[in-house]
Amino acid sequence: MEAIILAGGLGTRLRSIVSEVPKCMAPVCGKPFLYYLLQYLSEFKEIDRVILSVGYLREVIFDWMATQQLPFEIAYAIEETPLGTGGGIKLALKQIKGDEALILNGDTFFHVNLTELSKAGKENKQAITLALKQMTHFDRYGEVNLAEDSTIEKFNEKKPCEEGLINGGIYHIDLKRFPLSRIPDKGSFEKEVLETNVKEKNLRGYISDGYFIDIGIPEDYQKANVDFAEFFK
Repeated sequence: MEAIILAGGLGTRLRSIVSEVPKCMAPVCGKPFLYYLLQYLSEFKEIDRVILSVGYLREVIFDWMATQQLPFEIAYAIEETPLGTGGGIKLALKQIKGDEALILNGDTFFHVNLTELSKAGKENKQAITLALKQMTHFDRYGEVNLAEDSTIEKFNEKKPCEEGLINGGIYHIDLKRFPLSRIPDKGSFEKEVLETNVKEKNLRGYISDGYFIDIGIPEDYQKANVDFAEFFK
C-alpha cells in the first residue's frame, strides 16, 4: 500500500505563531507535526511507500527528512507553483506504482484504522472512501450527509452545527474507478472532485471515532501541543 501526504501547505493562518516553515513542519511538543503523521503511518505494516507532495519551503522538509529512519520508502512530488489540494494529489498520484492509494492532509491528525479504511474501499467498490468524524458544536467544517449504505449523499456548506459528521481529511482512492484524468491539474480536491462527483454516488464514508485535530488555526495548533504532550509521552 502507498500513501500520500499533502505537505505543501502555506500555513497562512498560523503565521502569527509559526513562521518560516511549511505548515506540516510546525513544531508540536518539540517535533514537526509531520513526525507524528509518519509515526502514525508506521503503525500499518502494509504501507511500504509514502509520497510527500511538497512545495512551499520544501527544503525545510528535505533537510529534516534526511535525518529520519522510517520503515517505508519515501518519494517526493514537487509543486513548482501552488496547485491546490487537487493538483497536489494528482501530481503525487502520478508516482503511484499500483492502482490505489491512501491520501492524508499534512495539517490534520486523524487516528483512523487505515487497514480497515482501505478494506472498506475495496469491498464496497467505491471510487473514493472518506474517513469521517462525528463532531459536536462545530462551525469550521461542513457537515457530510450519509445514506444508510454509507454512500455520501451531500457535502453541506460550513455553518454552526450542533452535531454531525465531518470530512476528516483521509481518503482511500481506487484509480481503476476514478482515473487521474478526472482530477484537476490545479484546484481544490474537496470542491472540484468530491463535491462535483457526489451525485454519481461513487463516494463512501467510513466513520471513525479516532482522535482528530486540525492545526490550521492557532487555537487548534495550541490544543495539539497540549494533547500530544499527553498522547505521545
